[in-house]
Amino acid sequence: MKYYEIATGYTPVPARMGAATEIVVEELVKSLEAKGHDVTLVDIKCNDRPDNPYKILEVNVPKKFQSTDVSLGIAHKFKRVIYSIGLASTLKKEIKRNKEEEVFLHFHNQYNLFFFLILTSNKLRKNAKIIYTNHSYIWHGEWSEIESSVRKKYFQEIYSMRNADFVYVLNDKALYNITNHVGGLKGRIALINNGVNTNVYKTLPESEVNEIKGKYGLNGKKVFIQIGSVCDRKNQLGAIKLLEPLMKSNGDIVFCYAGGIISAEYQAEIKDYSRENGIEDRVIYLGELHPGEELNEVYNMAEAMIFPSKAEGFSLVILEAMAAGIPVVINKSLKFAVADYCLQYDDKSEFEGLIKGRVFDKTEREDLVKKALEVINKNYSWDAIAEEYLRIHE
Repeated sequence: MKYYEIATGYTPVPARMGAATEIVVEELVKSLEAKGHDVTLVDIKCNDRPDNPYKILEVNVPKKFQSTDVSLGIAHKFKRVIYSIGLASTLKKEIKRNKEEEVFLHFHNQYNLFFFLILTSNKLRKNAKIIYTNHSYIWHGEWSEIESSVRKKYFQEIYSMRNADFVYVLNDKALYNITNHVGGLKGRIALINNGVNTNVYKTLPESEVNEIKGKYGLNGKKVFIQIGSVCDRKNQLGAIKLLEPLMKSNGDIVFCYAGGIISAEYQAEIKDYSRENGIEDRVIYLGELHPGEELNEVYNMAEAMIFPSKAEGFSLVILEAMAAGIPVVINKSLKFAVADYCLQYDDKSEFEGLIKGRVFDKTEREDLVKKALEVINKNYSWDAIAEEYLRIHE
């Protein structure tokens, strides 16, 4: 049995930026290999790929399309199409080459699978089992609110899910929406969780945390963080507004956020609001952090991570923060497996109560962190998640 974990083409694996789906692909490759499976990572061509131990099958694209584009505009979409067409050609050759062996193709992106399906004959597709994990945040919403966008912008994903052999989704709401409003997937869809590398994301000694704070000039500060692309959906401005009363009553509180700037206009809005409300010097943009050690350091220096995102599949940063030993504060509208181990708020008053009563209370905070770490270590290692994939579709 041969496995192909198919990267999206957004940025090469190993990812040098916080590209969540690429991290998922890499971690699944590692775990499948550790379990003794024959697994190939299929990825966009990269002339300066970091050293890595993986068996990689590169998809050739023109050099100008090899760089990472964080703007997600027309050029990015064109790159996705170019990569997806090249990917389809590459995978067809692999299926033919391995015709005597059972082949699993695991896709993580709607463009990639859509073009593979329309460019590959039904006869050839029968020689491979096509698995699709739906990472799209859109399916997390209320159907009445998302139906129009789904029909207009996610028709490729609908087609891909209907024609895959099996589909995985990352939260109950997506499972409900897809099962009831896409149709045709009975017996071919299941819930799966994301995982976290607990060898990378972990609690650091207090002495190291103090050094990290010193590096960022934050000694003596109560640091709250948010990690994620800077855009309206991630709602960094919402986090600032939640924290603002506490910041004005406590001069030691700072809010640090990090991630690629998807919307320059939104970033400007954050700066304008912070300046107009007198907290500009305590709202700090850390830039785009490297996943791994650098990001783990930032988690560790925080009192908590605030995550008021408006829609998610299953955010990796929540698992990473929990594994690093800090509380995670989320809006109650976010629904996924570890939500019960986060602090959940509905409004500003409830948010402030959680910070004062659970985060700033040492005993309460330690109890919350301990329970979250127990759950992470037991159920959310990538080895455990890979085992779930294997159990369902083998």
